[in-house]
Amino acid sequence: MGKKTAEDFAREQKEISVSEFFEKNKHLLGFDNPTKSLLMAVKEAVDNSLDACEEAGILPDIVIKIKNVKEDIYVVSVMDNGPGIVKAQIPRILGKLLYGSKFHRLKQSRGQQGIGISSVTLYSQLTTGVPTKVWSKTGNGKKIHYCELHLNTQTNEPDILKQEEVEKGIAGEHGTKIEMEMHGRYRKTVEDYIKHTSVSNPFVKLTYTAPDGTKKIFPRSVNELPRTPKTMRPHPHGMEFGTLKKLLQHTKSRTITAFLTNEFSSIGQHSARAIVKGAKLSDSQKPHELDRVQIEKLIKSMQEAKVQRPPTDCLSPIGNKELEKSLNKEYPEAEFVTSITRDPEVYRGFPFLIEVGIVYGLQEKKKKDDDERQSTIELIRFANKVPLLYQQSACALTDAVKGVDWRRYNMQQSGSNLPAGPMKLVVHICSVWVPFVSESKEAVAGYPEIIKETKLAIQDAGRKLSSFLSGKRKAGEQKRRIQMFDRYSGEVAQALAVLTDHKEKDIQKSLTELVKSRIHIKEEFTDDNTEKNGES
Repeated sequence: MGKKTAEDFAREQKEISVSEFFEKNKHLLGFDNPTKSLLMAVKEAVDNSLDACEEAGILPDIVIKIKNVKEDIYVVSVMDNGPGIVKAQIPRILGKLLYGSKFHRLKQSRGQQGIGISSVTLYSQLTTGVPTKVWSKTGNGKKIHYCELHLNTQTNEPDILKQEEVEKGIAGEHGTKIEMEMHGRYRKTVEDYIKHTSVSNPFVKLTYTAPDGTKKIFPRSVNELPRTPKTMRPHPHGMEFGTLKKLLQHTKSRTITAFLTNEFSSIGQHSARAIVKGAKLSDSQKPHELDRVQIEKLIKSMQEAKVQRPPTDCLSPIGNKELEKSLNKEYPEAEFVTSITRDPEVYRGFPFLIEVGIVYGLQEKKKKDDDERQSTIELIRFANKVPLLYQQSACALTDAVKGVDWRRYNMQQSGSNLPAGPMKLVVHICSVWVPFVSESKEAVAGYPEIIKETKLAIQDAGRKLSSFLSGKRKAGEQKRRIQMFDRYSGEVAQALAVLTDHKEKDIQKSLTELVKSRIHIKEEFTDDNTEKNGES
């Protein structure tokens, strides 16, 4: 075999599309096993429905059905009452990777990359060959548009197999329904995801039908949509060389001062002039004429400038009261529920906000070996109101939980592990750009600012839990002392009868009434404390 020349190598090289790449690397999108793949299909479709309804100002009503058609083959159907999708956009949204409206805007949303729902179309056709089916209705009186499509992996373009107007498919005046047939394996994680979605989105009504036909409704706990987040401009402290160079080349501003005030948040005329002066530039220079050295000076001056933090109206948290109400709805048997919403903070110029909820006192099933040691708490993570069910150990939110000394809050903890006890801990991060560790969006990257702020939020909630547990422990100790007195009241009554010449039965009756009254008073005190801790 002869040596290869550069020309031989050149003939072998060819461009691949993003769809071909993910076709061979579907695990990067979260489709790395049948159980997880089925869950990802439900997740991406529900996320799309929630975003569409929220942006249209519609209280979401989402119907999810999973049907087992044969061994390890399922049909996933998700229908919403959103605004629908116009006919021309259906193929691109469902059949083209990296196509969407959210990548270039700095605004909190569930989707970010334009990959989600189209990746489900790709996985579906890879495993069953059955096209994705879509029904869309954009208004009352309008016909329902029906479409069947595949994703052409060589061109990253949709292949439309069938299009027509139909009479059935959407129940209401408007909405979208998506149906996909795929290889999968059903586990309870799907229902867990839907339940957690109900917790983080208290304004949504979810109706879920499992493969065995069991139907479950997760009602709303609030009847108002959260505030609509606004789009923000980039912040100067988060700027990088390549991004700034691109902005300079495409701006319509004629001066550097105008460029800074028009293209960035938190920069006014005074701040802009200070940045230009700090970079030793002349405002008479055109933005697109700056060379590499001048851009580097401008970046340094922007990052050192004393400007206001980014605006926070681009965020839409669950809300302190709403989260607590939602947790009480999903876990009515809990002894104690509380929540915390922190003020916004910043990483890399991106605003973010942390929320924490605690549900304590849920009954645990007894272990077979009768082991008295308590299992670790259940950690429920959210990012922009979306449940994160995988890669828990690789997530910054988990690191923050482990970094808290839970023994200070009357919880058991072994080393740098999760605490133990009958508790569910909810941690939510919302941001205009959540730093996920991969395209599957299952874990948050470990930025120090995020870990620090998450720990502070957990500690705020932990103090409320500690107050409740201290009150509960003191009440228990008092009750045990009263019960002990009750246990020996017979002997006390007998001795008092001898000393006082009173009837033993009368003394016993008086002692019993005294003990009951003390227990009643203590129980009322405990209930009052519980309510105050829950409201504080």
